[in-house]
Parts: sequence; C-alpha cells; structure tokens
Amino acid sequence: MKTMYIALFGASLLALASAPAVATDLEVTHWWTSGGEAAAVAEFAKAFNATGNKWVDGAIAGGGGTARPVMIGRITGGDPMAATQFNHGRQAEELVQAGLMKDLTAVAEKEGWRKIVFPPSLLDNCTLNGKLYCAPVNIHSWQWLWLSNKAFADAGISVPKNWDEFVAAAPALEKAGKIPLALGNQPWQASGAFNVLMVALAGKDLFMKVYKDKDKAVAAGPEIGKVFKAADDARKMAAKSTVQDWNQATNLVITGEAGGQIMGDWAQGEFQVAKQVAGKDYTCLPGLGVNDIISTDGDAFYFPVLKDAAKSKAQDELAALMLSPKVQVAFNLKKGSLPIRGDIDLAAANDCMKKGLAILAKGNTIPGTDALITPDTSKQIEDLSVEFFKDMKITPADAQKRFAEIIAKAQ
Repeated sequence: MKTMYIALFGASLLALASAPAVATDLEVTHWWTSGGEAAAVAEFAKAFNATGNKWVDGAIAGGGGTARPVMIGRITGGDPMAATQFNHGRQAEELVQAGLMKDLTAVAEKEGWRKIVFPPSLLDNCTLNGKLYCAPVNIHSWQWLWLSNKAFADAGISVPKNWDEFVAAAPALEKAGKIPLALGNQPWQASGAFNVLMVALAGKDLFMKVYKDKDKAVAAGPEIGKVFKAADDARKMAAKSTVQDWNQATNLVITGEAGGQIMGDWAQGEFQVAKQVAGKDYTCLPGLGVNDIISTDGDAFYFPVLKDAAKSKAQDELAALMLSPKVQVAFNLKKGSLPIRGDIDLAAANDCMKKGLAILAKGNTIPGTDALITPDTSKQIEDLSVEFFKDMKITPADAQKRFAEIIAKAQ
C-alpha cells in the first residue's frame, strides 16, 4: 500500500511538472467563419488547448472589413482580447504606435524566427522601429482564378488556360445558364479582383510603381487603362452574381453554377471541405494564367498589452506555438495557404498548393497592398472598385482618372 501511495505521488508530481504552471484562458478574435476557415482555426485551438491552456474563440462573422473595426474598438476602448488576427502589413500600425500591442521580439529571438520565416518580408511587415509586434502564420496570395470543370463541361467547351480564354468563354457559359464570374458583394472582393487583374495584365513593375512609388502618371497611363478595360469585362461577367460572402461565391464554382472566381488561395479550404479534387473537379490558374506571380499577403496575430502576468506569459506561448512546424502544417493544409516556414514538409499539399509553393520558391512574388498603402488609401480604392462594379454608367476611363487621383494623394 505504501508503495502504491509513493507511485501515485510520483505520478502526480510528473503531471504537474508537464502541465503549465497556471492554466490560462485566452480570448482570440478572428474573422475565419467559413467551413474551410473554421477547420483551419480549429487546428490552432486544438494545439493550444493541448498545452493545458484554453483557446476562447472570438470569431466575428462578416470578414475583415466587419471584424477589424470591432477589434480596434475593443483594444482602444480598454477591453482588449488576448490575441487578434490582422493581415500583416500596416493595418495595426497605429495600434502599435500607441503602445497597445505587445512586443514579441524576445519570443522571435528565442524561437529563431529570423532563420525560419520565408520570405523575410513577412517579419519585416511585423516590425516597427526595430521591434517585432506580430506572429505571421501563413502566406495568402490573391492572384488566382478558380474554374469549375463541371460548368465548362456543361457548356460544351474546354476549361480556359488564361484570362483571355475565360473572357471569350463567357457567352457559352451564359447560354448554358451559368454565371461566368462569381463575385460576392463584400467590398474587398471587388478591389481584390481589380488588383489581381493589375498584377496579371500590367505586370509586377507597374504594380509596384503604382502602389509602392505612388506614381500618378503610371496610374493614369495606358497600361493601367488596359486593366480597367479588363475590369469592365469582369463586371459584365459578374453582373448576375448576387451572393454576398466570398465563400458563397466560391460555392457557385463548386456546384458548377458559375464558371470561375477571382479569389485568394483561401478558396482552397472550401473546395477541400466540399471534397473536390484539384485538377479533376476544379482548375486553378495562378496569375490568371498570364503571369505566374503571387503576393505575400497573409494573416498574422497581434497580442494586445495585458496587465495579467499569467495571460501575458500564455500569449508568448501561443505566438511560439503558431509558428511551430507541426501546427504550421496542420493549419495551412486546412486553410489552403502556404506556410511561413521554409523548413517543413508539405508532401500532402494538393496540386494548386504545389503550384503556389513552386512560384514562391522561384521568388516570383510581390508584397500585398496592405504592406504598401495605408488602410485609408485601401478603403478609397475599395469604395471606387465597388462603385465601378455596380454602376455600369461609370466608364473605365472615368474610373481610372479617379484611381490616379487616389494614388497621387496616397501615403
């Protein structure tokens, strides 16, 4: 009996030693609410809960445009969550400058983030005045055209290989009762599609002259004029698309009701939930089949400054965990995004993810617009894009003129 008590006592000590000193609840806010997104974020929650701490999910429906003001309002209003999603770039810049976000430099140095994160620009986008304030968790690229193989088969035509072939296929799709281009009514979808057209049709150099150099002459020039002409084609092809959310538009492609969708690689999560196979049920064209370039957009987690020492320590643990090899694989395979580590095995990646990895390995990348322009400028372009896509009376030339004026005043 005495031996049993000793064994039980020893086992208890071992359990205590392997558990966190203080199990802590952390509320984490994000806007991942679609089927694929929910499956992905569950991998973070599962990994954090396995440490003995607890992930308190604070999902906010409606996408980033709806969620960000809520998140910012809570942080500035004195009711911060423990961690929150933003896109890495300039979205949280003012919060960092106000001293409301936790400095993660020590965590990054301990975990060796500078040695493992690729491309390095992901950490640069998290850095201000030499200190690092966010944990990048993925690379999401916008530059994809997703095509329904079923829709084109129903229309009796071949699946397009590039944007021009897709535009040319629109009449046949419409004749077959299909929506050529699926586009939701969330404002960011229109501006995102426009920027994808710019990279694909005008190229990387002109894209950077517009968004990095804020070159009004280029923005008003003939090459960007061609982009607005393509956007005109896109809005005509999307005229009968009446859904609201991006994943509803993706579902139109999944079900074969629409021919295609311009959307970031997060759409892969929805195809995966629907058990569709890349290359068989759907086709993906990076760079719209014109320019194999992807942007290094993505998601990152920021950690508001908290007074509670236990929660602060748990924040560090969560930040490190999100970049750990096992969690990076599990999360990104569900999310459809590329991992931010260059040292992990993604043999299980599907054909579309492998295309993205190959482009990334070649360095055919551009920074996301969130890293190049302020949220205010982004909102102005978003508003213009929405108006242009909805109002056919606005000519491409008029829209381009207004766009060039926005770029001229951009910061």
